[in-house]
Amino acid sequence: MNELPVVVVGAGPVGLAAAAHLVERGLPVLVLEAGPVAGAAVAQWNHVRLFSSWSELVDPAARRLLAARGWVPPEGYPTGAEWAAGYLAPLAAALGNRVRFGARVTGVARRGRDRVVDAGRDTEPLTVHVGEERITARAVIDASGTWGTPNPLGGDGLPAIGERAAGERISYRVPDLASEAERYAGKRIVVAGSGHSALTALVALAGLAERHPGTHITWLLRRGAAVFGGGDADQLPARGALGLKALAAVRAGHVEVVTGFRTESVERDGDRIVLVSRAGRLDPVDEVVVLTGFRPDLSWLSEVRLDLDPVLGAPTALAPLIDPNAHSCGTVYPHGAAELRHPEPGVYLVGMKSYGRAPTFLAMTGHEQVRSVVAEIAGDHAAAAKVELTLPDTGVCGGSGVFDAPDADQGGGCCGAPVAGEGRSIEFDSVRAV
Repeated sequence: MNELPVVVVGAGPVGLAAAAHLVERGLPVLVLEAGPVAGAAVAQWNHVRLFSSWSELVDPAARRLLAARGWVPPEGYPTGAEWAAGYLAPLAAALGNRVRFGARVTGVARRGRDRVVDAGRDTEPLTVHVGEERITARAVIDASGTWGTPNPLGGDGLPAIGERAAGERISYRVPDLASEAERYAGKRIVVAGSGHSALTALVALAGLAERHPGTHITWLLRRGAAVFGGGDADQLPARGALGLKALAAVRAGHVEVVTGFRTESVERDGDRIVLVSRAGRLDPVDEVVVLTGFRPDLSWLSEVRLDLDPVLGAPTALAPLIDPNAHSCGTVYPHGAAELRHPEPGVYLVGMKSYGRAPTFLAMTGHEQVRSVVAEIAGDHAAAAKVELTLPDTGVCGGSGVFDAPDADQGGGCCGAPVAGEGRSIEFDSVRAV
């Protein structure tokens, strides 16, 4: 089995980082990427600028591999396009024929055994299905992410009635106003969601509203308060600044905030659509931007034994560290193979997919995950158990689970209650509670 490759699913930032660590340890590796290029998912949000700097977006093993080819890391804060072109593409080139594009994984199993069979699970290799091809693997690192499965607008986790039928009016990505300005300029727009993607969209659309005064933006929140991040307390300054810019847009009157709204149905009103909840309905709008997070696609892992938290869909040992119902702070203790291990030997979910439905994943977290996982696969258990990362404090109090419960004790958890006026949770005269 030691001569078989470790198969990495996904040639995104975390998958390629895993491959770099495997190469550094002299282990055979094959990266399977469904898209045509490295960072195919990143390329779909190419216009969005990251709030992590270049120094935080380059994996250490990848940096060493690229440095041997004369690569020098840029400085500043890249867009998705710059991250893909300036780092992911050169890294994939450095890995050479270890990376295969256009290879969509359709299944993973233990060779000759379905999920029910106990015998041979620790001695038989894994098989990775790519269409009709079968690739025998020593281990599988699933870094395929969650980009292809965004959460719906519906407040119960399923599409709202009429959501699919109104698909031409609903987007699940941050708008690219360089190419889509005409779609949104002068229109009535709803942005649904409470995370950093929603804040990014609000800031961009508020700028559009300044140039096109007829543009009206409604920020739709399921929770009872608007949260703007850690502000000046965030140790990632660009992330804190993003929240403060969104706060300024609300205070300037460019964004109306509607809280406590859980969409049940989407109705037609001529060329416009109307969002309806149990408590009421919004005025007709032209466009809806749904940024309510993502969820993992586990369908092609149905024949391997996974130990997943029933709430988040994250590995059971990791879930308590990232569950927004239990933690009010966004900082997550660094973790690795011990928290990511499953009952199926040699199978690991890493990167965004390891978080299930939990929010706020950092590239640095993924780098530490794969460093530890690769060390475990290589038999270096001491390195796998060692923590080699200090994550920045978000300065954010109040996770989604806390704020979704209106009577929750927001003073508990790992930090104090939200403080008005400090870029955290703030009430405005313009807020409509529905």
